[in-house]
Amino acid sequence: MAHELWQPTSESRPLLERRKELRALESALTGLRDSVDGVPQAPRGGLLAFTGPGGMGKTALLNQVRARAQGFTVLSGRGGEKEQELAFHLVRQVVQPALASMDEQELRTFLGGWYDIVAAALGLVATPSGHVPDPTGVRDGLDWVMTRLAVMKAPVVLLLDDLHWADVESLSWLASFAPRAVDLSMLIVVAFRPELPLEAAAFSAPSADLGNRPFTLAPLSATAVARIIRDEVGEEAEDAFCEECWEVTGGSPFEAVELSIRLGERNLRGTGDDLPAMRDLAAAVKGPGLIERLQGFGTTTVRFAYAAAVLGQAISPELAARIAAIGSTAAAEATEKLRGARILADGEGPGGSLEFVHPLIATTIYRSIGASLREGMHNSAAEAVRAAGLGHAAAARHLLEVPCEGSSEAVDCLREAAREALHSGAPEAARRLLNRALQEPPLPEERAALLHELACATFLIKPTATVAHLREALAEPGIDPELRASMVYRLTQALAHTDRMAEAATVAAEEAQRAAAHPRIRLRMQGDHFVWSAFRTDEADSSGRSRALARLADRLSGRGLEERYILGSRAWDAMMCGEPRQKALAYAEEALHGGLSWAHENRGFEVPVSVALVFMYCDQPRRAEELFAKGMAECESKGWRGSHLALGQTLSGYIRYRRGSLAEAENLVREGLRIADRVEGGVPAQWFAIGILIQTLLARGRVVAARRLADTYHYGDIIPNAVIYPDPRTVYAELLLAEGRPDDAAPLLSRVGEWLEGRDWRNPAWCPWQLGLASALSRSAPDRAVRHAQDAVKRARDFGAASAIGQAMHAQAEVTGGEAGLDLHAQAVDHLQQSPAAYELARALVGHGAALARAGRLHDAADRLYQGLEGAVHCGAEGLAARARRELSAAGLRPLPLRYPQTDTLTAQERKAAEMTARGQAAPVVAKALHLTEQGVRQLLSSVYRKVGTDAAGLAEALETFPRPRP
Repeated sequence: MAHELWQPTSESRPLLERRKELRALESALTGLRDSVDGVPQAPRGGLLAFTGPGGMGKTALLNQVRARAQGFTVLSGRGGEKEQELAFHLVRQVVQPALASMDEQELRTFLGGWYDIVAAALGLVATPSGHVPDPTGVRDGLDWVMTRLAVMKAPVVLLLDDLHWADVESLSWLASFAPRAVDLSMLIVVAFRPELPLEAAAFSAPSADLGNRPFTLAPLSATAVARIIRDEVGEEAEDAFCEECWEVTGGSPFEAVELSIRLGERNLRGTGDDLPAMRDLAAAVKGPGLIERLQGFGTTTVRFAYAAAVLGQAISPELAARIAAIGSTAAAEATEKLRGARILADGEGPGGSLEFVHPLIATTIYRSIGASLREGMHNSAAEAVRAAGLGHAAAARHLLEVPCEGSSEAVDCLREAAREALHSGAPEAARRLLNRALQEPPLPEERAALLHELACATFLIKPTATVAHLREALAEPGIDPELRASMVYRLTQALAHTDRMAEAATVAAEEAQRAAAHPRIRLRMQGDHFVWSAFRTDEADSSGRSRALARLADRLSGRGLEERYILGSRAWDAMMCGEPRQKALAYAEEALHGGLSWAHENRGFEVPVSVALVFMYCDQPRRAEELFAKGMAECESKGWRGSHLALGQTLSGYIRYRRGSLAEAENLVREGLRIADRVEGGVPAQWFAIGILIQTLLARGRVVAARRLADTYHYGDIIPNAVIYPDPRTVYAELLLAEGRPDDAAPLLSRVGEWLEGRDWRNPAWCPWQLGLASALSRSAPDRAVRHAQDAVKRARDFGAASAIGQAMHAQAEVTGGEAGLDLHAQAVDHLQQSPAAYELARALVGHGAALARAGRLHDAADRLYQGLEGAVHCGAEGLAARARRELSAAGLRPLPLRYPQTDTLTAQERKAAEMTARGQAAPVVAKALHLTEQGVRQLLSSVYRKVGTDAAGLAEALETFPRPRP
């Protein structure tokens, strides 16, 4: 059994007027067992909450749970009024005892890949180092740790007292984890006062996830208080005396019990003559009476009690003596006096620690300390805690209560504590500490670095503050060039994160000019300028920037990290502008030579992500998926499971969408959106996810669901200042077209076209606005529709990706009609068969089949429609499959039974055809070797391209890692 850090100090007494609460406890514990009276049952966990003002007996109820939890593992923790600044303080109380017997190697084995992410939050490392995880990653890690403990030590009872004083980091995690208890053999029991922080508001209201409304503990009746008094002083206690005891205690169980004990110690019998003495004793339980009683013990004892109140929980007598400036003998005497007065009691912490009998007593004593003395004691506590080796965080929480004095030692301590908080995934705690360090203030030469640290701490929680801090830091003189470059990068990132792309690009450009004396830094700033400019929606001279980027990329002599980032930007720009895909792919390969980390502490992942997507747009999505898998694994290993993982999941779904795996795409994008929604402040990944999910739902024929999603997120109403893909206005126009609203879609797509033309972004593979516009105009302005489709085909041919050409030709065929349209349909299918775009191929096949049926060529129509139907079903495109069935039925044809081949594995024949094609052998040669027609080879290779996820150009490389068919 895991022992909790704290045990109640009061004697065990029967709980009066708490039958309802005790029944709920017994029922919850019974539900946690795997059998009742020998009858097996499925254990069920849950949450039980008790609330009420201080002194209402919440801790006594938790003590009842502990006493009744025989055969269960009990983990416990308690919030502390003076420990709220310590990030994950409550979590550490709960988890550390369960891990206490493990050495570092055993801990690493137990935690596995989560060790580096959660070790600092759990207090398992004295000096955190390495990467800084994001809060989402830490919360996920804590979920994993607690879930594993619940499974290993089941059934588990988790007791959390004084939740209103818990640190916000623990509260935030606990509120998100608590619903999982229902599915684990874990009962969570919490107790808190009504003034619960916002982070734990879920515990104070009824919830389907968290069970019933908390039990609100009422004051005891006069009868119950009389029972407590008579149990101590005797049954002879008079009714009037007991009634007066109820009046002066207000029915508080804590005050009634304390009063009864003091009555017994004074040998009072509960008569009318004892009333004056009783009132004095009652007044001494808390408030001014308690302080008056304390002062009667002498100055030394008072100072020791003050020091104990300053220290908070798990009071070390040695530290308290040092803070009080008294010797060990005097401290021992003071301890005995305070024990006897039921102010202090022995605690369960290490080294014979002490604790207050009740938090009400601690609060009363702490608040009675004069301001100047209290500040001095906190200052002494900070020094004593540091000297005792208890860590910077423990010392820093005292410094937060001390006036600013310009102490460099205090600044150093606060900065180190902030660094520990950041490594614990607690940026808000780091922000508080660094703000205080800034006020101290630091030495002038340290001010810029401190502001940079503060800016990094606020980035994930308040990026607007990051901008202000960094602008202030950059105004400081004599900044080291490398530090300055890091500041500028973080500033541009914060500006971009707050939808201020133009400012981000301008800051990078100005810094590039300023850094003329430092070629590497200047090159880096130029690269950042190109990145942020490319993501601006309002860039004035996009063509000029593209030309400048092309010139710079072509004259780069080295291949360092700065050069590779610029080459990556050039690859993306070439793709966007519709330059030949071979050129875009060549730049992308050069950028990857030497590596592009997704999790560089001082670099964004915009360029690595863009490089990976170049392969997707160039019909090599398998390569893009490999890069995404590697990059996301890198982010997850560092605990970056917030915005990085959200965008990674979302764009992985986009790749699957473009490959035609619609069900898988939907799942991935929904997960990305879920992660993005829970990241504080919202992230750009939301925009990506909503657009991709709408496109996927439309492809699946779920127009109503797509509309619901768009309305929920106000998609189409708000246009961000950053370039998002797929383009939000184009996606919204697709939704309008699917709803049968071409007149609303056409002007929207025309504006998109004007914007893209102004930027010289001409690639329909990236934004097929012309295809949508052609469809929107097909009835009202058919000539214009044809011209737009023809121009899209030309641009797609210039780019050279078979999927883009086939998709554009399909659109042209739809708006052309007649024999010419049939020829275009056939060409569209031919091109799409040479690509990995399974859904677009299925669309083209159904479109061609429908056109053939309208022309009376039913035999040919049947072949195309059957193929299109099968492709639609495999893609998960229910709407397209339904259309294919309707077309077959209208032509008087019956759908054939569908074949369901293994969609992820090549057959032996497909593998042979793929290998021969990769070696450059022509279709007739492959046909002869496989005893097939050339048309049969084309269909075989079409299946290969879809399964492998590449076109012919990337086939040789893809086959090197693609699994071979089983013998």
